[in-house]
Amino acid sequence: MTFVNEPWRDRGRPSAERVEALLAEMTLEEKVAQLGSVWLQTDDPGNVAPLQDRFAAVEGLEERLRDGVGHLTRVYGTAPLSAAEGAARLRELQERVVTSNRLGVPAIAHEECLTGFATFGATAYPTPLAWAATFDPGLVERMAAAIGADLRAAGVHQGLSPVLDVVRDYRWGRVEETLGEDPHLVGKIGAAYVRGLEGAGIIATLKHFAGYAASRAARNHAPVSIGPRELADVILPPFEVALREGGARSVMNSYTDLDGVPAAASADLLRRVLRDEWGFEGTVVSDYWSVPFLASMHRVAEDVAAAGAIALTAGIDVELPDTRGYGRNLVEQVKAGHVDEALVDESVRRVLRQKIDLGLLDGGPLVPDGAEDVDLDSARNRELAAEVAERSIVLLSNTGRALPVDPLTTGRLAVIGPCAGDPRTLMGCYSFPNHVLDRFPERGMGLPVASILEGLTAEFPHADVRHCVGAEVSGDDASGIPAAAEVAAQADLVLLFVGDRAGMFGGGTSGEGCDAADLRLPGRQADLVEAVLATGTPTVLVVVSGRPYALGAYQDRVAAAVQAFFPGVEGAAAVAGVLSGRVNPSGRLPVQIPYSPSVNPSTYLQPPLGRKAEGITVLDPTPAFPFGHGLSYAAITYEAMRTSQAEYGTDGAVDVRVSVRNDGDRRAEEVVQLYATDPVAQVARPEQWLVGFARVPLDAGESREVVFEVPAEAFSFTGLGGRRLVEPGEIVLSSGPSAADLPLSASIRLVVNARKEG
Repeated sequence: MTFVNEPWRDRGRPSAERVEALLAEMTLEEKVAQLGSVWLQTDDPGNVAPLQDRFAAVEGLEERLRDGVGHLTRVYGTAPLSAAEGAARLRELQERVVTSNRLGVPAIAHEECLTGFATFGATAYPTPLAWAATFDPGLVERMAAAIGADLRAAGVHQGLSPVLDVVRDYRWGRVEETLGEDPHLVGKIGAAYVRGLEGAGIIATLKHFAGYAASRAARNHAPVSIGPRELADVILPPFEVALREGGARSVMNSYTDLDGVPAAASADLLRRVLRDEWGFEGTVVSDYWSVPFLASMHRVAEDVAAAGAIALTAGIDVELPDTRGYGRNLVEQVKAGHVDEALVDESVRRVLRQKIDLGLLDGGPLVPDGAEDVDLDSARNRELAAEVAERSIVLLSNTGRALPVDPLTTGRLAVIGPCAGDPRTLMGCYSFPNHVLDRFPERGMGLPVASILEGLTAEFPHADVRHCVGAEVSGDDASGIPAAAEVAAQADLVLLFVGDRAGMFGGGTSGEGCDAADLRLPGRQADLVEAVLATGTPTVLVVVSGRPYALGAYQDRVAAAVQAFFPGVEGAAAVAGVLSGRVNPSGRLPVQIPYSPSVNPSTYLQPPLGRKAEGITVLDPTPAFPFGHGLSYAAITYEAMRTSQAEYGTDGAVDVRVSVRNDGDRRAEEVVQLYATDPVAQVARPEQWLVGFARVPLDAGESREVVFEVPAEAFSFTGLGGRRLVEPGEIVLSSGPSAADLPLSASIRLVVNARKEG
């Protein structure tokens, strides 16, 4: 198809002018088509989105593409296609899109990228909770840039990541997809990921806006009943940071309802907050099927057509993953006067602007030449995956000095547990092997992935390694536990690997729809741990999981404990390297590790009433290991902390200097953390909250001074009047290796119109 004299294809014109020229040419049907999407599924797709099997397409492809389409959904990521097959399929679909609509407008192709490009044979990076455990925004940005480069080379334009939901309850199945429980950490790591993706030319999509992780009883899709202060002070800030500092061009709504209003129907969230207050100019895309859910699940619409009208009016620009409420239904709603066509135009402008910015109307190839030959599991990717994995692993305890294990040991090592021999336990729910390939067992993993057992065998070539599973990740079969205990009893050291296997909607112990009733280890793994500990053999407990599990019962009985949050395809070598000392552990906890499986406040951001209260209740919420905790094989000393002045303005910034020293005999990387406490405020505030962190390399014997510049906004909160404020008064700043270990502190005072000293 040849297009001539079309001003919207003129690269010399400003983007806004090109958008208006194309919009003016479109019929109502063509405009509405730009707000829809098409998902071509396999004959037996299973469910990789909630209730996917209930929303099968009813029209043929020709009918669905007749007036154009906004998005093509997961062309690579729905079935196990090679890079060459995926590129050929995407190229064919884009050609059909262009030739099927009168104006020849291509589609935006989007894919999942939560743990890397979610397609067959692509590198499966550590899960986002592991990114957060690195406390390393620079590394996360480099990883995201590599993911973005792979997506762009394959002809993809938009990635559905990162997840900026702040964890409020560890029982929620999607904890593994988050960046932890602290808004500052979530915002900084999330913004770094966005910068990497956007810098590679991929539209980053922030999700899930907003409140999804605060659902009642940690159930997926459950209602959210938090107050406006918690929403404003905890839930929303990471999204604003990722927009302002990261430059994300898209936002995805949450499935939940917030105080009775579904997010997909909330003009307050999608228009007042996102656009009027924050000035967001990108697209809001619906989470999969959340438009028809307004009728079928939330029951705020009488049918899917009414759902489409409600969603567009609220501020949903594009319906994903397939067109149900929009399309012909939305056209009829406009013609009937139920929806103002100006709202359609407003959303279409945003979609067309992105298509023009992506170069889709410039006349070049819609899928890059050479897309068939892109190496989606390159050496560069593997190096980055290994670096993230190594920096994310957290040494929780080493009271028995069992670690590091001499790599030249010839002793007897018992390797026990369900996470030792199964490489799928290294990867998250949205990694392609767990997300899609579970339905195609004949295709294997799609890429080489070593198990932890194989990693240990390579790391300890001289050891007598004996392996026994003992118990599976889930299920009630305990028949293998006695054999595991016997292997443990005969060993010099036990390396015990327990945790999760990710899946979807009950197909795993962690992941979307895999919510937990409590925080005890799944299946019979707790019985396995008890049987191994009963042998008396020194035991290193390694938890490989997507959420934190309660470890209080084992805390003082294991020789050492390690936490690895789904460390990805290079996770086996990373875990083995930490155990041998080849890698000096430097990960820090982005979530607490609970002591009890049932006493579950699930966040360190507690006001005084949320802490241990002797004489008031017998329930003690003190965690086994606090937020920010993580040990090293080197001893780090916090030497001094100072500020340049005693008073700072409520509209300025506070400078803080913290000195740390490596007293060990090997190089280390310390995550220096800075917390704030507001001794007296007009509303109840958390006892402390993170306002800064820095990953600091330290050679043996080296001292370094870390400089923080903290904006006064970091001390703000929503006051009694419902508006955010920085209240004059005392603030105590503290620094140390975790939220519960803060040896250094300094008090400052915030004042209005403070005089700058020095």
